[in-house]
Amino acid sequence: MWLTWRVAMEQALYGENGFYLRERPSGHFRTSVGASPVFAEAVLRRLVAVDDALGNPPVVDLVDVGAGEGELAAGVLAAAPPGLRERLRVTGVDLASRPLPLPAEIRWAHAVPGGVRGLVIANEWLDNVPLDVAEQTADGPRLVMVDPASGAERLGDSPCDADLAWLARWWPMHSPGERAEIGRPRDEAWASVIVRLAAGEAVAIDYAHFQAGRPPYGTLTGYRDGSLVPPVPDGSCDITAHVALDACAAAGERAGATGARDAGAETTGDAGDVRGVGGVGGVGDAGGVGGVGGVGDVRGVGGVGDVGDAEGVGAVVTTLTTQRRALLDLGVTGTRPPVELARTDPRGYLQALTRASQEAELIATGGLGDFGWLVQSRL
Repeated sequence: MWLTWRVAMEQALYGENGFYLRERPSGHFRTSVGASPVFAEAVLRRLVAVDDALGNPPVVDLVDVGAGEGELAAGVLAAAPPGLRERLRVTGVDLASRPLPLPAEIRWAHAVPGGVRGLVIANEWLDNVPLDVAEQTADGPRLVMVDPASGAERLGDSPCDADLAWLARWWPMHSPGERAEIGRPRDEAWASVIVRLAAGEAVAIDYAHFQAGRPPYGTLTGYRDGSLVPPVPDGSCDITAHVALDACAAAGERAGATGARDAGAETTGDAGDVRGVGGVGGVGDAGGVGGVGGVGDVRGVGGVGDVGDAEGVGAVVTTLTTQRRALLDLGVTGTRPPVELARTDPRGYLQALTRASQEAELIATGGLGDFGWLVQSRL
């Protein structure tokens, strides 16, 4: 049976007895959340800044999209100071059932709620939103079909017009044999988050690439039991592909403009679920004009009409950066304690050394520090 990669990923990850409905993610791959509680502390600092910018409202949201086992939501809740914790409304969003144990204060949902006022964090969520793969031929792009049982591939039909437009705008291929992962479903998934942000900030954190340096043969990868494996979509492994965060940024800006009037409502059209299925009509369409700055560009994403203008009604302001830069700004430095502390306070020295090691892993160049951070704010 031959399927498009998008359909095959959907079934393998989220179908009946799919990987994410059956497995504990922490048993198969390491994320920033699992690497150290320092990550949750950094997210809390971001939440405090958003809360202050909103004027410390009676209720402030923390929404963890792709919450998995709930460690991030639980970690932020546990570390929140009393003045914030008593106002904090925490929602974990995931297709999997509510994990146990989890603090009773944490709500659990299969879709992002409407009217969010606070902070949305999507850590390593977009890379698991299913997408199609295209390969360039002498006759133009063709969809790559896959046999779910074996992982064998063959070429199928041409992509639909919307996907061809996305490829032309965001990932043009030039030579036969080159491949691209069509990120339009990720754009739509992220846009569906932004239209539900009434006020505050949404952050997507993921393996990322940008238009100046797309990988010529794609990034489709499998993970099982902590190891890289061939991406066979039979439900036995995680299947992931890096995220075109610049395209998601532009989609979020368009959503911030077109969805502003409805963002404060409890629901906005068809939310879709955490897979990114459904979404916001054509918000993720490749028709936006102009480009998006690369990693480290702290301006609003430029060149997308006037959508990114903070003076526009309901507009979002965008920052694209790396995890290293974002966490350094939040005080995560990896600085080792002074050696003298080992003599005066050996236990304190060991604790500080452990923390420094954990911080260093989170900001390491060539590792977690290279993750992309897409930050879109409506404040």
